[in-house]
Amino acid sequence: MDIFEAARTNNIDELKIALQTTDVNAKDGRGSTALIIAAYYNNIEAVKALIDACADLELPDGMGNSALMGVCFKGYTEVAGLLLNSGASVATKNADNSTALIFAATFGHNALIKLLLAHGANPQLPDRFGKNAIEYARVKANAEGYEMLVDAI
Repeated sequence: MDIFEAARTNNIDELKIALQTTDVNAKDGRGSTALIIAAYYNNIEAVKALIDACADLELPDGMGNSALMGVCFKGYTEVAGLLLNSGASVATKNADNSTALIFAATFGHNALIKLLLAHGANPQLPDRFGKNAIEYARVKANAEGYEMLVDAI
């Protein structure tokens, strides 16, 4: 089993074996690291093991998204907290200049909005379309998220 499959399936024993011969920051054919894959599949134990192995928290996938962005897209608050407490940046932007906060606001993940704001996320950072997290929450009719974002200014 390779590092990517071990991360996807949360197989910690196989992940530890793979880490002996594979760079923790290696990328698969789609440009994803094992950390991005583990985070995207909400595999807490694999994420912990990869962080312990010094995985780069900011390496982007083939579309420019970090592990934190992926969990904010999916809505995984626990993994986001683990990444943030391990040093993941709330200011990282992808190729569209989107941030993790923009993903959380767009998809209505209010617990993530609260968590990201607590870690210093800026709700006024615009993406390449000139829209920020506040505007996405408003457009998606997410009143609670919108209020949190506006109150953070």
